[in-house]
Amino acid sequence: MSKAIWSEQAPQFPLPFSHAVIAGDFVYVAGQVGVFPYTREIAGNTIEEQTKQTIANIEIILKTVGLTLDHIVKMDVHLSKSEDLPAYNKTYSELFNQPYPARTTVVSGIGDYLIEVDCVAYAPQPRSRG
Repeated sequence: MSKAIWSEQAPQFPLPFSHAVIAGDFVYVAGQVGVFPYTREIAGNTIEEQTKQTIANIEIILKTVGLTLDHIVKMDVHLSKSEDLPAYNKTYSELFNQPYPARTTVVSGIGDYLIEVDCVAYAPQPRSRG
């Protein structure tokens, strides 16, 4: 059984998707981009700015169900430009605690957005070193 999650504080798009879905012990967060929640304006024109806002949007959704970024176990990241990889990795390492979530990063043409991220969080406990 699964349960759809919607957060009034997260960006609202007129598209058919839930912000997240809880299925068992996992929370699946839909792809988020670097826009400000209430205006949907793009949060700057650098990968650093958009990455910070994208992760902030994910954090808002996770907080709705009592979780933090430390509960994320897997991330799928789409970048618009390959030349943004070094700056993205630097910003990412500043936003997440070690051990980092497992991650896939691909370069794909995603229009005006420099980044889109979806993720999976494990609800019972945050990440830890095994």
